[in-house]
Amino acid sequence: MEIELSYFNEVDSSYDSLQDHFLGLANLVFKHLSLDDFFILELTLCDNNKIQELNKEYRKIDRPTDVLSFEYGYKDELKIKDMPKFLGEIYISIDKTIEQAKLYKHSFLREISFLFVHGLLHLLGYDHMKKEDEEVMFKIQDEILDPLNL
Repeated sequence: MEIELSYFNEVDSSYDSLQDHFLGLANLVFKHLSLDDFFILELTLCDNNKIQELNKEYRKIDRPTDVLSFEYGYKDELKIKDMPKFLGEIYISIDKTIEQAKLYKHSFLREISFLFVHGLLHLLGYDHMKKEDEEVMFKIQDEILDPLNL
């Protein structure tokens, strides 16, 4: 398996050290789902202003959110072996990450890990619009994150 993660930190250089953590999480997700291929994705850490702009433009919701995923619609290519799969882009709001970590009483690292895995699963076609889909998606997230004890 090969993963190319383009990492953009628009917030603070103290978050630069998380790039390897995200790459490790991506590895765990693909292994958990038995996906063995060449995957390309982008991750941008941003502030509430940037994610609110994106949320307004693409979802018509004028408020910040924690994570946005923009899949590039290559689900059929997931079935083609030995072809790089450019999955899409994930945006994570650092402001929301800090806020939610406090709200849910767990660490920043646990929250940002959850948001990354959640966003990556969206790029892979998982959703939580229906109750049964939500159960599947959240079960996978828990199976990946719980053993890490973040």
